[in-house]
Amino acid sequence: MDRVNIMVSERPVVIFSKSSCILSYSIKSLFTNFGVNPTIYELDEIVRGAEIEQALSVRGHSKVPIVFIGGELVGGANEIMSLHLKRNLKPMLISAGALWV
Repeated sequence: MDRVNIMVSERPVVIFSKSSCILSYSIKSLFTNFGVNPTIYELDEIVRGAEIEQALSVRGHSKVPIVFIGGELVGGANEIMSLHLKRNLKPMLISAGALWV
């Protein structure tokens, strides 16, 4: 858990993903299209990816993508898309310092 806390506190937007997951791809594309440069950890490609995935599941999210903004767990694809459709995602990114207008 401490490792995950360190990983998510170092950057404004952190996405835990798997390289073969289409939902992860969609969320990464959404952030990129906004002009955000998220830190992306592909759990199926990094050392200790399974351990990190286990630590994330303890937090209540066992399916990727798992998105942190400003060091806080926001959720998965459903939560991100809901924020986007309600026009709440962009202000959150600005507040976290991930997006400048």
